[in-house]
Amino acid sequence: MSIILNTIRPVSNLIKHVPIKIVPARLVVTFKSDFKIEWTRPEKVPATHPSKSCDMGLERTTKSDELYRWYNQSKELQDADDIVKRLCTLEFLPKKMTENMNRERTIALVKRHELDRGSPEAEIAAMTSEILYLQEYLTERPRDKKTKVFLKELIDKRRKLLGRLRKWDYRRFEWVLEKMNLKFKPHPPEYHRVERKASIRKLTTIRCDKIISTKLEKYREELNVQKKIFFNEKADKLAFIRAEEIACGQPPSVTEEEIAEAREQAKQYQ
Repeated sequence: MSIILNTIRPVSNLIKHVPIKIVPARLVVTFKSDFKIEWTRPEKVPATHPSKSCDMGLERTTKSDELYRWYNQSKELQDADDIVKRLCTLEFLPKKMTENMNRERTIALVKRHELDRGSPEAEIAAMTSEILYLQEYLTERPRDKKTKVFLKELIDKRRKLLGRLRKWDYRRFEWVLEKMNLKFKPHPPEYHRVERKASIRKLTTIRCDKIISTKLEKYREELNVQKKIFFNEKADKLAFIRAEEIACGQPPSVTEEEIAEAREQAKQYQ
């Protein structure tokens, strides 16, 4: 038993004196959580929102005290009382009548002739007027799912018509966008889901690139300072070599232009 203990003791003494290796800082593994990058999920914008449908807003000039277009040329209404005239205004008519007036005036901005209803411009104008009306309607009744679906289908149809018009006649396409105050955003070639993991990976890449660029900028500044010192020393040593060679009666191997060039390069890094 004593023999075993005597053999164990030197081994334990060796273990105590084993040198501990210190791992350098550059080999320490860092995690994304160490950067303390915060990411919040963006709010989902519905497809019926004006920012998604690219409707910048169109001025609606129809007023509630205007007569409906069927009563404008009525001779009987011209001699009627004020109460009867007021009853024929848009204020006392269904809201759909006001929308019909708005649609006719919107189509009048781009129609080719008086009875134009089938040209791409007229169809886009009619769809734009209906989209603006339904967007105002959904602000009052946001739970109307049937209207939401119809509005989304109408926006997709108008985008499809705009894409065709862009392909057929680009000048007319730009003119329609200007008249209707619209923007055209085609469908992206690929759809990417908004995920936390992918977003944090991109943010981490941006942060690492920023750290690298700042370190490179500091290193570049240090190199510029060292270049200034180097060119000054170079000019002094070249001048010393030239003076020593002239003093020894040897032809100088360094010219005045080389010394002046070294001093000019030192001035560039001031």
